[in-house]
Amino acid sequence: MKVGIVGLGFRMGYLAHVFSETVSDFDVVGYVDDAPAGLSYAEERGVSMGRSIPSLETMLDSEDLDLLMVGSPNHMHLGHIRTGLERGKKIFTEKPVVTTIEETMELAELIARYGSDNLMVGLVLRYAPLYVDLRMAQAKGMLGDIVSIEASEHIPPYHGAFFMRDWRRYERFSGSFMLEKCCHDLDLYNGVMGCRPAYVSSFGGRKTFIPKNAPEANGINDMEVYHRKPSGWMGTDKVFDSDGDIIDFQTAIVQYENGSSLAFHTNLNVPDDFRRFAVMGAKGMAEGDFIRNYFRVHDSRTADKLIDKTYVTTELSQHYGADEQMTADLAKHIVGGEPLPVSVVDALEAGILALTMDEARKTRTVIDMAPIWQRFDAALGKNQ
Repeated sequence: MKVGIVGLGFRMGYLAHVFSETVSDFDVVGYVDDAPAGLSYAEERGVSMGRSIPSLETMLDSEDLDLLMVGSPNHMHLGHIRTGLERGKKIFTEKPVVTTIEETMELAELIARYGSDNLMVGLVLRYAPLYVDLRMAQAKGMLGDIVSIEASEHIPPYHGAFFMRDWRRYERFSGSFMLEKCCHDLDLYNGVMGCRPAYVSSFGGRKTFIPKNAPEANGINDMEVYHRKPSGWMGTDKVFDSDGDIIDFQTAIVQYENGSSLAFHTNLNVPDDFRRFAVMGAKGMAEGDFIRNYFRVHDSRTADKLIDKTYVTTELSQHYGADEQMTADLAKHIVGGEPLPVSVVDALEAGILALTMDEARKTRTVIDMAPIWQRFDAALGKNQ
């Protein structure tokens, strides 16, 4: 499998390592990136990353690629994806796919023209054993009709500080924190609901990473934890006085087309972090935590515990055992057309929800999503 990479950041360097461990003929022939932050990570683990190539067009002209991997900053994704699709390439892009509603509509038009199977997306949590077990319990009827979901994604201070120091601190590059980090989770719960979000409200802001909370402002000189995770392109040492415009906490409430609801919370300063869900159905309740590695299902009528499971994750996986499964499944899809558990359309729908949450937060309104879905379906060609 001949692979080219545009945007060799930390995530793509890591994925090159995972692909090389799970796909026997994985071969990176080259990369396009003036400052490849992920290069050393891959090479230190024995992965040859090929040659540095000056532009995406040059790479596509000079190499017959089986797969183009897009790991550039989010705001560059659409241009790189468009170029790859126009050249007839299979593409894997990291999430989030695009950064605005307008870009979403542009990409939907490209999908209508070139097909969704030519564009794969790294919503890796769809492959996590915990989520697979949740959907299996749902399919077996243990939960019944889904009534409501309470869910969260919380990250520890070292990771929150990374967002304040990295290029992702600017919404014009990342889209927003909700989009950049939480699109994984929103996609999962869209999948559980089985229908689209209908109404959205949201509140949040920035209250932790501000000057008055800096350690030095409180007589503490130790800043090590806030610089533990290295930043890449456009990185800065500023944490509590960051010039970024992203939030550090946010809560959103969503009503779905079936009348069921989701309450979602994110926070960037949770020292004993967790990433959990409680799915309440008419017949049963499922709860789990991706970080604390448990999954339980209880029967609503008897309160009997139907499932009580824990998970052991591997050293290789950064996402609870999901990365290896994702790369293996992607290879089977590329070579043999095997189906994937998540599509680029799923990813765009999760992105639309994240962006609408941010719009609701900024405007302090409840947003009716019907007009957005009408535009999206028209762009996909569904209304023709």
